Amino acid sequence: MVRIVEVGPRDGLQNESVPIPTETKRSFVEALLSAGLFEIEATSFVSPKWVPQLADASELLASLGSPEGARFSALVPNRTGLERALASGVGRIAVFTAASDAFTVKNIGMTVKASLATFAEVVAAFRAARPDGWVRGYVSTAFECPYAGRVEPAVVVGVCTRLLELGVDEISLGDTIGVAAPREVRALTAAVLGSVPTGMLAYHFHDTRGTAIANVAEALEHGVTAFDASAAGLGGCPYAPGAGGNLATEDLVYFLERSGVPTGVDPVALARASLPVLGVLGRSPGSKVQRAVLGA
Repeated sequence: MVRIVEVGPRDGLQNESVPIPTETKRSFVEALLSAGLFEIEATSFVSPKWVPQLADASELLASLGSPEGARFSALVPNRTGLERALASGVGRIAVFTAASDAFTVKNIGMTVKASLATFAEVVAAFRAARPDGWVRGYVSTAFECPYAGRVEPAVVVGVCTRLLELGVDEISLGDTIGVAAPREVRALTAAVLGSVPTGMLAYHFHDTRGTAIANVAEALEHGVTAFDASAAGLGGCPYAPGAGGNLATEDLVYFLERSGVPTGVDPVALARASLPVLGVLGRSPGSKVQRAVLGA
């Protein structure tokens, strides 16, 4: 069965300038759970100064509690963020680097090497505090950097190898600016799977140029069974000029189900889950499948 990691509440909302009430976020997450999505990246413990939209991380997680079957995670950028996350009882965290120095410097103010050194401390401290915890490592710009151009698969493999040495449980490779085509997914997957076990690899596709579903199909052919997606296609990257939204969860679920791959997700409940958030943002449904399901 394919794993869908719903990133809408974190990656989908983090760059929105319109403040979204904590109650609306909580209802959004609960609606996603009701639709059958249980693995949800709920928030981030990044500095409220830099990402004010997620300043309510602790409050949100407290309001969500521990619903049966739910696997909530949070992005943790540094030791300060980790301390806040641990105080909130988080058992699953994610750390965030890239395959391009130009991107990490723009994004988090340090080189890839420096970011990995920081995350080594974060992961070690998390493991000490939560021996039963789970850690994901994100690798952005796995195909191309908006500042430095194309990224060679060997560079991505090097970053993945280092993340494995840090002790992460999963690596998610990101097509941050949505440029990849299936041929590139095939090449990168073949290279990475020489070092990363198939069960530890996920993909995070953006649909900027309409190739996300084709890329999912290619990755599936090579045994990858974990994909990130965002309800209504919410999200983008402020450090990637021109980058569009994430792969819409509605589109991914439809593609998988139509292809004979069960997801356990209710498409109608999923299509409705993001409507309150879209209402606050003053935005119409952004997913083709969502619009089809709702008749919008």
